[in-house]
This record gives sequence, structure tokens and C-alpha cells, in this order.
Amino acid sequence: MSRAAIILAAGMGTRMRSALPKVMHKVGGQMMFDWSLALAKGLRCDVTVPVVGTHSSELLDLAKSRVGEGRFAIQDPPQGTGHAVQCAMPLLEDFHGNVIVLYADTPLLPAGVVEQAFERLEQGAAVCVLGFNAKQPGGYGRLVVEHGTRLLEIVEAKEATKEQLAITLCNSGVMAINADIARELLPKLTNENAKKEYYLTDLVALARQAGHSAQVVLCDEEDVLGVNSRTQLAQAEHTFQRKRRQDLMLSGVTMIDPESVFVSHDTVIEEDVTLEPSVFIGPGVTIKSGATIKAFSHIEGSAIGERSAIGPFARLRPKTALGPDTKIGNFVETKNTNMANGAKVNHLSYVGDGEIGEKANIGAGTIFCNYDGFFKHTTTIGEGAFVGSNSSLVAPVTIGAGAYVGSGSVITKSVEPGALSVARSRQSDYEGWAITYRARMQERKDKT
Repeated sequence: MSRAAIILAAGMGTRMRSALPKVMHKVGGQMMFDWSLALAKGLRCDVTVPVVGTHSSELLDLAKSRVGEGRFAIQDPPQGTGHAVQCAMPLLEDFHGNVIVLYADTPLLPAGVVEQAFERLEQGAAVCVLGFNAKQPGGYGRLVVEHGTRLLEIVEAKEATKEQLAITLCNSGVMAINADIARELLPKLTNENAKKEYYLTDLVALARQAGHSAQVVLCDEEDVLGVNSRTQLAQAEHTFQRKRRQDLMLSGVTMIDPESVFVSHDTVIEEDVTLEPSVFIGPGVTIKSGATIKAFSHIEGSAIGERSAIGPFARLRPKTALGPDTKIGNFVETKNTNMANGAKVNHLSYVGDGEIGEKANIGAGTIFCNYDGFFKHTTTIGEGAFVGSNSSLVAPVTIGAGAYVGSGSVITKSVEPGALSVARSRQSDYEGWAITYRARMQERKDKT
């Protein structure tokens, strides 16, 4: 059947103590709001309807940029999860498939678990809820079941009896429901409860009263970890990193000290890559087989070729593309630069807005002077060229194939292929000057 997703994102997020809306905080380098959108896409949902509040113009603008004007719902004022879904339903007026209700502050929910909820609907259930066995049930709603997965009711903790509070099977909040049944039951919700809110969970009892069946799909507690505070944000990040590292190592990636390595939601690393301790990989990074990322390197928005060596203490900024067998050494920074096979920048250099040919060598302390205060310009290094240490290349400039640049040069004009360019003042030596100078200065100092 057709699928739709409703993403609840209207909460105030006051416990985050942040000017930034809660769901715009990041886990694994991606906003939690975008985690939910990616999940809906991965589930092949035909329609996705975020529900946002009016408390944040930033979030309204984000929703507009992600799904388009008029394709998200506004909950104003917030009156509970049931009310939020009611706000979304007009945008699903012509939809007659199955709907999943997701939460934008629950970033780590696996698609496979939600698939099971959809399958239960396709097998005849009207409602399916994701549940988990909590180590500390606390304020979670309890799932009352029979025969394993048949859901009888969801009881909020504040409404629960002593016996019901002893139940450890808890409600994640994630619910799948047939759209036509949702339209039938949502108007019947009431706010006759301790919080005076319209609970989405009440749909289970309403469905059963109408003769429909309800089911539970079990998931792990950390799959549905909700983020309501900075502490929980850190917990979600920790969980994401642990699972992603494990997946990468199982796929053939070596991590000498896994807990010191950080990756992102879209990191792609092939087998036989080695990550040394304290490596940080931001969004948009691919690393090909056989590469080594040495300790204390920071990489984002970059593509690293086969058998390349990076670091230690290297920084690769966005739009860095390295071919096979390239080398980026210690304290080198790159940005918007393409390096062809076998090219090297080994020490203490800045390489920005560059095109570096095969087997070119950039000496220690070289700077690509790419910015004139208004515009960025490109430095092109030809195949097999050699740039001596402590050189400044003032872009736009081209060093031809096989050319040499003498150490300490400031190059402002292009160098022909195969030529030697030296751009520094002639050295002058004055014998005995230092001895005389020191004596004169010491005499002056002794008189003070």
C-alpha cells in the first residue's frame, strides 16, 4: 500500500536551553529534523508532512526549504500528539494508504523496525505501535498486551494503576495507522486527562472499541532514544558513533582506538582503510580502500583516493579531492583543491583553490595565496612540478609541468613548463658586522 509519514516537530524544546530549535541540533553531523526526513524517504513514503509550531521562524523556514510551501502543517497552540496529527491530516486528504507517525527528536530509529510496523498493517492490523522494554520505565506510557504482540491499550504513567506501572514494556510514541481509520478515529479524541492534552495513544483504545485490531512491534530502547536535553543529545551522539564504528569495523575498516574516532551520518569508508586515534570525520567524506588517516586529522567534505596517506594533524576542508597514492602531511590544510595521482604536500602548508598534477611535490611551508580580499583565485601546479619550501604562490598563477620553484620564492607570474623560477632578493653578507653591532649595543646597555 501507499505510505505517508507525519513528523512531529512542534515541541518547544525548552530543556535544551538553546536559541536554536531542538530538532535543528545535530547528531552525526546531521540535524535531527533531517534524520526523520531521511527515514521517511528510506521507507519509500509517498508523502511526508512535518508538523511544526509557530515559536521559531528558523524551523518554519527549514520546513519550507525541505518539503516546500504549503506541504507542512502548523500546530498552534500545541495541544498534544493527537492534536498534532489532527493538524497534519488535511494535507493527507486524498491519501488512503498507511501512515507512520515519527518524531523529529528521535534520530536513531532504524528503518527495519518501522518496516515491521507497516507489515503488521498490511497483514490486517489497524494500528501498530513500536514498544521497548525499558530499564527504568519511569514516566513512559505502558503497553498492555496479550498473546505477545496484541495491544490492548496504552496507559500514560500519570494515569496508570500500581499494577500497570510494574509493566516494563513501554510506548515509544511511534505509531503506524491506516489513514482512513485515522480519519475516522481522530475526531473522537478528548483531552480528559491530567495534562488536558489530546493523546495519540488513545487511538488504540478507540480502534479496539470500533472492532479493529492493534499490534506491537518490539525495538531496542536506544533505537527510540528521544532528545530533550543536551545530556540526551550527547547520549544520542554516543549511541550513533558506537554503532557506526562497529559497522565500519565489521566492513573491513581498522580503528586503532575506536572510541577516539568520530564519523558522520554519511561517511563512506572502504575496506582496508586505517583510522589512527583521534580522527574526526565530518559530513561529506569518502575514503577509498588502502588509505591511512593518521592521528589528530580533521576531514570534512572531501574525497580521498586509494592508498593515500593523510596527517598526522592534517585538516582537509570541503571540496578537497585526492587521487590515488597522494600524501597530505602534518599541519597541512587543504580546501577546494584537486590533487592527481601521487602528488604530495608533506609539511606545514596551505593549499586552497588549487589544481595539482600527478607526482607534483609541494615543499614545506608553501602557501597558495588564493584570496585578494574580494575574490578567490586558482593556483595550478603541473604534472611533476617541484615547489621549494617556504614559497608563496600568488593566484591566479600556473606552475608548468616539470617546472621548479626555488625555495623562499614569491611567485606572481606563471612559470613555463620545465623552467626554474626564483623570486627572492639576492643575499648580501657583511663580514664582522655582527661582532661590531653586539659590542656597540652592549656598551649602550651598560651605560643605562
